[in-house]
Amino acid sequence: MKIKFEKWLQDAYHQKASDVHLTIGKAPIFRINGNLVEQDLPKLIPSDTRQIVRTILSEEQLEYLHTNRELDFSYGIHGSSRFRINTFYQRGEVSFAIRVIPNGIPSIEQLNLPLVTKDVVHYPQGLILVTGPTGSGKSTTLAAMIDYINQTMERHIITLEDPIEYMHTHHKSIIDQREIGSDTNNFVNGLRASLRQDPDIIMVGEMRDLETISTAITAAETGHLVFGTLHTTNAAATIERIIDVFPAEQQAQIRIQLSTVLQAVISQRLLVTNDWTGRHVATEVLINSTAIKNLIRNEKLHQIRNVLQMSRDQGMHTLEMDLTRLIGENKIDQTTAAPFLKEGSV
Repeated sequence: MKIKFEKWLQDAYHQKASDVHLTIGKAPIFRINGNLVEQDLPKLIPSDTRQIVRTILSEEQLEYLHTNRELDFSYGIHGSSRFRINTFYQRGEVSFAIRVIPNGIPSIEQLNLPLVTKDVVHYPQGLILVTGPTGSGKSTTLAAMIDYINQTMERHIITLEDPIEYMHTHHKSIIDQREIGSDTNNFVNGLRASLRQDPDIIMVGEMRDLETISTAITAAETGHLVFGTLHTTNAAATIERIIDVFPAEQQAQIRIQLSTVLQAVISQRLLVTNDWTGRHVATEVLINSTAIKNLIRNEKLHQIRNVLQMSRDQGMHTLEMDLTRLIGENKIDQTTAAPFLKEGSV
């Protein structure tokens, strides 16, 4: 069964799928350009997925899966690619959700990211957030930014990932990649420990809870450049989410801290291109200017959108502005962009 499993993953990689789903009663399903495509293969039965977990997981991982009913791990196939896998129980049987990680780390230019992403990585300290829904390419954007630093600057970079996706090699920088569960117990412990490991830059794969967010803000305050991700839809929602995770009595203080340490928020979506051969990134960019700082401190987050619209010369723009640009450049069509556009923005 392991041979079949790896063949499916290799096929997904060669078809440029972003994800693979294995669930009972369906043939393997690939997500290609955002669409789910069922493969012309036999439908999976319970013994198939049971055999897969028995052949690809260690005894320790099997025990964790049995106890916790879900497990995140990375998986590599020599000569093909790496994969981020979540295996879980549903209706008493095992299913898989698998993210295909491309070989090599794409550059900022290859990802069509705004060039301001090259500027913000030069900040000596602070907090840079990459946000968006699941599957919007946040991990890839972070990897590209870290790789740009690695190629151009002498820094000590520590990453905390669950699991490790892109494999970095040392160039001008030193990069230590720590996987949650094997190299450190959790994000909070790893983040606290990193402060004693002489880092210049810390990358937190996901800022999930109050402790992680609080520790990341402290790290940014104490002279480190901290990168993180959040599952939020736009820049204003990102700031609101961070503030709201704290108890009410702490929120005034957090507003002041965040207005000081925040450097940038990059929110993104992936949309299918006009020729249906791939997906193109659309972004919203916030740079923490004096105007933004004042809005954060004075609880006027609803006005952030107006500042973004009027601050293109500082590298800022709204998602709607970027979608309008992509439509004008014939990269995506208006039907694809419509769910994300405000009425009258085009």
